[in-house]
Amino acid sequence: MDEATSAAVGKLSEALEWVERARGALYEFHQLSGHADKTLAEAIEDLAAAGHPRAAAQLRRELFGRNVLDGRWTFQIVEEYDDLYYRPFVEADERIRIRFTGGRRHVHEARMKATERGDAGRDPWGSGA
Repeated sequence: MDEATSAAVGKLSEALEWVERARGALYEFHQLSGHADKTLAEAIEDLAAAGHPRAAAQLRRELFGRNVLDGRWTFQIVEEYDDLYYRPFVEADERIRIRFTGGRRHVHEARMKATERGDAGRDPWGSGA
């Protein structure tokens, strides 16, 4: 494979790595929000148990079960991201890799490693230091 194609396929894989990171951040957002909701429920219960039922009821009305985006809880955001963006991105990356690299991943990086090892006087494809 020529260097320009290798670099282009490598750039697509890099883009997918950023999509993976964004997806991880989205899952973290989902889990953090869920933890906040659970803690809110506990705070509402604790306020009521401490003799403050009106304050607890007001918090329940204002915050409990609230959408994080209009019409959506966080799990719906994660699912929509997966369906509309993540999965098509993964499929496109795989399709391009199969077409240009026979499905091998990180071809561009492997070439860079071999070049750097060779330049340092090491076996380009060898193991170890």
